[in-house]
Parts: sequence; structure tokens; C-alpha cells
Amino acid sequence: MKKVAQKLGENLKRLRIERGMSQIVVANILKVDKSYISNIENAKNNPTLATIERLSGALAVSVNELLK
Repeated sequence: MKKVAQKLGENLKRLRIERGMSQIVVANILKVDKSYISNIENAKNNPTLATIERLSGALAVSVNELLK
């Protein structure tokens, strides 16, 4: 079974690309650095629950969709 951080990163990248959004666009919406989004996608950062909620809002998906 994949680690939660790895699943989150894969789902974030897939959903972001499906929506035609760059890492910079997502970073600007969340008011974080682009490298932070990259680190989440590469399972190098474990975002807080609040950040996961903000990511789900930016991508217009449920938190569950990000974590499944």
C-alpha cells in the first residue's frame, strides 16, 4: 500500500494537470511558494489538514478525492 503522502502527491498532480493548472497557479491561490507544491507532489512535504482543505478548494474537489 502506498504511503498517504505519496497518494496525495500523485492525486494532486493528476488533478492539477486535468484542470490545466500549473504549480505556480496553485501556489498563488494558496499563497505559498511553487516549491512547496512541488514538494507535496513529490511526497517530500506533509501538508497540514488545513492546507489539504485549501488544496481541495483550489482544485474544486473533495478532500477525500485528494487522499483516495
